[in-house]
Formats: sequence, C-alpha cells, structure tokens
Amino acid sequence: MGDLTEELLELGKISGVFGVKGWVKVHSFTDPREGIVDYGSWLIKQQGSWREVQLETGQRQGKTVIAKIRGVEDRDQAMLLMGAKIAIRPDQLAGLEQDEYYWRDLEGLRVVNTDGVDFGIVDHMLETGANDVMVVEGDRERLIPFTLGEAGTGHAVLKVDLAAGEITVDWDADF
Repeated sequence: MGDLTEELLELGKISGVFGVKGWVKVHSFTDPREGIVDYGSWLIKQQGSWREVQLETGQRQGKTVIAKIRGVEDRDQAMLLMGAKIAIRPDQLAGLEQDEYYWRDLEGLRVVNTDGVDFGIVDHMLETGANDVMVVEGDRERLIPFTLGEAGTGHAVLKVDLAAGEITVDWDADF
C-alpha cells in the first residue's frame, strides 16, 4: 500500500491475544474505547508496511477491547499480530454535524482574538471533563476552552475557519 502514514489516523494497536480462536486484545485510543470496532476494516502495520484487514466482530471485554479479524483463526495466527499498529483512512470517519470538529483538524490552526492579537497555533487539545481545551503556543502558552458560540454569550470560540486555517476567540490577550 506504500507509505500512507501521513494520511492515516492511528486508532490503537494490537496488544495481546484473547482465547484460542484467533481473537486479539486491542489497546484503543478512541473514546469510547470500543469505538475502534465500529470500523469494518482496519489498516494494520507490521514490519514497516500497512495492509488492510476486515473485522468480523469486536466488543468491550472488561477494561479492554477484543476483536476478531477475518482469516485469523487460532492463537498462533493472532500472536503474529502482536504490536501491530491499527489505523483507518480519513474517509472512514463519520460525518460531523455543523460546528463539530475533529481535534486533528483544529491542531495547527492559528488562533486570533477579536482585537486581532495573534496568540499562535493550536499545539494540541486536552480533555478536561467539562469541555475540551486548546493548548495554544505562541509568545507563551495559553489554555483556551473550546466552547463555541456567539459573541457575548460567554463562549471562548467565536469562529472556526478551516479553509483559512484560523480560529477567532473572544479571549483577553492578558489571560
């Protein structure tokens, strides 16, 4: 499949085997954890190259996720997959509603406040429980809640313009 690494979205890795019928344990980066089995096919990376596999089924099993990959019929075959990275193509992602964004789409965007002050770029996102937070790196690090809404409503984020690569925030430059 060539080197698709830049395009692919890594969702987890195969971390173990489960039982004797070819099931694998999966360390999932998705939220919820078992969301990784909602994709009918995965790309797995072994020995430096990606290949597509089809999922037969999968589920949460206690604190882990287990999956059955088509063609993997016994424990020995499952053992060969240990440590393999799991990814999907971006076009496998579910469509989003208006004003919903994947974190990966926000990372790298420039953040500017309503006075035109450039805060820098979104380095990464944090999940705090109450709401997601943008970690913005510029002249200094700023933590800005990702709460999207109209001006004057107490929301920090007023506009996300993916095409322009910019997020407009209602945030004081001194914060």
